[in-house]
Amino acid sequence: MKKLIALTLALCMVLALCACGGAKKEETAAPADGVTTYKVGVAIFKFDDNFMTLYRNEIADYFKTLETDTVKYDVQIVDGKDDMAEQSNQIDTFITQGMDVIILNLVQTSSADAVIDKIVAADIPLVLINREPLGDDGDESYAGILNNANVCYVGADARQSGTFQGEIVANLPDHGDINGDGKISYIMIEGDPENVDAQYRTQYSIKALTDAGYEVECLDDQVGNWAQTKGQEICANALSQYGEAIEVVFCNNDAMALGAYAALVAAGRTVGEDVYLLGVDALAECVEMVENGTMTGTVLNDHVSQSHKAVDVAVQALNGEAIENYYWVDYKMITK
Repeated sequence: MKKLIALTLALCMVLALCACGGAKKEETAAPADGVTTYKVGVAIFKFDDNFMTLYRNEIADYFKTLETDTVKYDVQIVDGKDDMAEQSNQIDTFITQGMDVIILNLVQTSSADAVIDKIVAADIPLVLINREPLGDDGDESYAGILNNANVCYVGADARQSGTFQGEIVANLPDHGDINGDGKISYIMIEGDPENVDAQYRTQYSIKALTDAGYEVECLDDQVGNWAQTKGQEICANALSQYGEAIEVVFCNNDAMALGAYAALVAAGRTVGEDVYLLGVDALAECVEMVENGTMTGTVLNDHVSQSHKAVDVAVQALNGEAIENYYWVDYKMITK
């Protein structure tokens, strides 16, 4: 009887050990077919933005190049439609779906706290892109990133892009003072005023000129929310009000610059002769315009390098490797 009890206890211990070993194996072992598939959620602020269209397509394409016989990436990209409530719901869905990593282009940087907190609480690595959340004083690094080992931001310093715009004008033979009255008279067409990129491009483009010792005059400063149609409308209205007094048109992105160009043409103005036009993003169409002289200059917001870095960092996180809180990609000045 004692032998039977001992045998039974021994059998139970073996079964218990097997059960524990089986659970552990299920947690770490590769699937039966030998292929590990990671679920990647990508949330974009809106699909009809020119720059973010290039960016998101590059993300999808680059993930494909990183796949192997044993590692696949199931990438789901969603359109926030420039609606924070919509994007918040999409993030909730990503969490419910058990995404292994999330790449997020925020609709509103002011909502960063709530979104980051819910993703961190779900223990999902987060790569923020393109729209940098700022600290409480509007200038220091954002605590929501710095306080989390699995949260980072990948982007370019918008101060650099604004500075490059101003330097392009400063480097012109007449330094942007076409009528020779001793000052550079300009209009500014801004992106989303809540977006740090718009704030910095607006501020630093003009700072580059004043730092170089040039006098400036702001004739008009309006918000175009990154949209080509708004850029055209704002520029057209400014031209009707200020006419030939406008010497430089600064646009926070190329889409609005394309709209402004249409308004300039309609008003009989000639870029490079009686007005200068600046953008940011270096869209293919705008680079061609710079080359043929119908646009004064743009600044390359390198969507390829940024998207590849975002994907590389996401893969690092998926592999359990440590990630930094910030990754910066330089802008590049584009002139004729």
